[in-house]
Amino acid sequence: MSYENKILQMKKMLKKVSKTEQEQKEVFKKPAVPVYAKQWEQVGLKRIDNDFGTVFLLEKHYSAEYQHGNFHLGELYDAFQLWESTNHHHPIALTDDVNLVFYDTETTGLKGVGTQIFLNGILEAEQGGFVLKQYVLADPSHEVAFLWESKLWKENKTIVTYNGKSFDWPQLQTRFTLHKKDLPKLPEQKQIDLLHGSKRIWKNDLSRMKLSQVEEEKLGFRRKGDIPGYLAPIIYLDAVKSGDPRTLVKVLEHNEYDLLSLITLYIQATKLLCDGIQEESATTYTNIGKWFGDLSDTAKSGEILEKVTRQYDSNETGYAYFHLAFQQKKQHDFEQAYYSFNQAIPYIEERQQIIAYIELAKIDEHRHQNYDKALFYTKQAYQLVKDSLLWGKDQKQRKLTEIEKRCLRNEKKKLLLGK
Repeated sequence: MSYENKILQMKKMLKKVSKTEQEQKEVFKKPAVPVYAKQWEQVGLKRIDNDFGTVFLLEKHYSAEYQHGNFHLGELYDAFQLWESTNHHHPIALTDDVNLVFYDTETTGLKGVGTQIFLNGILEAEQGGFVLKQYVLADPSHEVAFLWESKLWKENKTIVTYNGKSFDWPQLQTRFTLHKKDLPKLPEQKQIDLLHGSKRIWKNDLSRMKLSQVEEEKLGFRRKGDIPGYLAPIIYLDAVKSGDPRTLVKVLEHNEYDLLSLITLYIQATKLLCDGIQEESATTYTNIGKWFGDLSDTAKSGEILEKVTRQYDSNETGYAYFHLAFQQKKQHDFEQAYYSFNQAIPYIEERQQIIAYIELAKIDEHRHQNYDKALFYTKQAYQLVKDSLLWGKDQKQRKLTEIEKRCLRNEKKKLLLGK
């Protein structure tokens, strides 16, 4: 018999496998309870057995008066009221705690299919306060039980994280996908990632955006005896191997700090965006004004940026004037935009100076018909580009050619006006 016929015969045999046999192969085999279950229960972890295996849970409750850093957790409700009273449409705006989840994970690595979540931290509002539920993976064979028990598949929620949009939630989606024959589909959820919000608010104000640094410098909280996050996977794997969970409890504490800080960070971000706090820098308020501008809320953006120009020293207000000028230009207030660009130039960096000079040249050319001034500002921009180290050779040449065309056009207009 030829190889081709043998292969065809094998295919036919495979097709004869009954549905019953296939179903038997797909039946979920529930893993045994870990031998160290009692040890883990002795440190306060509650053992939960479901249809897919075992998961451990640590549950804590906090009153609304519980203080974390500079804030009481109950100030979250004040934040909701601030958003409700302002009527500003903003990516982080919330007005109630319905289906609101503060979420953070700990994983066995940073990427790849082999990376598992071993700790699902969920902090939610409850009557009179908040409840923290930390689900711990009993061991890798109990992953389906672990994912099921979190109940994040049950309904649509608003998920508040710190870098969760890029890491925690995609990682959770991957794990659900790998177990799709046993688990329901994980729904798409509304995401509020406070890492992105922190970058928008404190860009050029904080040297790093690590949550622990934000806590210390902006939230009034300093961790004591905290384990570094990079040690968490090693500690977990050691706890599974040895059965001793005592060091693992420190990982849960680290995760608890992360989650409590998500609430206080949300409170602080809301106050800054809606109220304003005097102790913050001109840079912070300039960033906030620009953020509202990027969201097309021109009125709010202009209000904040104008406040910066009035309340801070001139050497701190360069970027406020720079961004304010664009808001004024959008509102066709060209004279104020002209003034603001001029105020900005001495205090902004080279790239923004070039942009400002070009904008001034445009206003002089098209609004003032002052071609001498337009040429002056255009030549200022040309010289900055020519001396600049910001661009490569080709990019610089394109920019110079673009500015040269502006010069020639203004010179022609000047000649025509002279006639």
